[in-house]
Amino acid sequence: MADLVRLEIRVPEHTQDMATLVMVQQLNYGWEEENLPTGDILYRVHIENPVFCEEFLTALYSKVPEADVTRADVPNQDWMEAWRDFFTPVKIGEHFKVIAPWMCKTEPLEGRTPIVIEPKTAFGTGHHPTTALCLASVSKLASEGRIHEGQKFLDLGTGSGILGIGCVKLGLSGVGVDIDMLAIENTEENKVLNAVSSDSFEVYQGSADAVCGDFDVVLANILARPLMEMAVEIFKLVKPGGCLVLSGLLEIQANQVEAVYRELGLPEARRIVEGEWAALIWE
Repeated sequence: MADLVRLEIRVPEHTQDMATLVMVQQLNYGWEEENLPTGDILYRVHIENPVFCEEFLTALYSKVPEADVTRADVPNQDWMEAWRDFFTPVKIGEHFKVIAPWMCKTEPLEGRTPIVIEPKTAFGTGHHPTTALCLASVSKLASEGRIHEGQKFLDLGTGSGILGIGCVKLGLSGVGVDIDMLAIENTEENKVLNAVSSDSFEVYQGSADAVCGDFDVVLANILARPLMEMAVEIFKLVKPGGCLVLSGLLEIQANQVEAVYRELGLPEARRIVEGEWAALIWE
């Protein structure tokens, strides 16, 4: 395996939102983030492609010129084995507990519904706030009776399939789409781990414009810009009286995203915030 480039990126606290925005826009996988005693923020990013590494740094410096970057080559390794050293189960909302396959026989569920996710470099495991916010929103709407058995859902930008699998385990059925074929493959793998059939959760490559029909529940955990660019298409996919949950946006972006959807006739959204991240809910 070729070596990876490890970037340690130190930024002042007042630039954290902008630095995080660059990470979200440029990276389709996770990173480490640490609050230093000095108040600075330290990000650790691992990049396999040297050309993309330079493109990423150019984007970073254009937005956060104060960034102090240290780079080093580190051996590539079996990241699936490495995951086992630090992967932890995640409780989300009132209903769910996200676990890895090797935890199925040993992890106490505490009355929660398990969602088994095979960790992959690029896709959601429930640890990132955007995924957790969206799944927690599903759980909250289910507790309130707005999401229930027999409804149809759309999971736009399905990633690992975690949101769609959660919906199936609440008794819904539906469709997941993603522009990344690797995400589709990961979702199919996770469907098998959770005994979810294609009759209850159909997955295919594409975006909002590839979806036909309308849905009781539409979930879109992507980025602020595509959420705004695809607003008309997403809006048309929600049945009258249905639920729409948007995640993947920073709190500082929430007003702008909400304004685009309110121009289409939606009322003020319910907003859930975790740290710098936000989810918008229409019900």
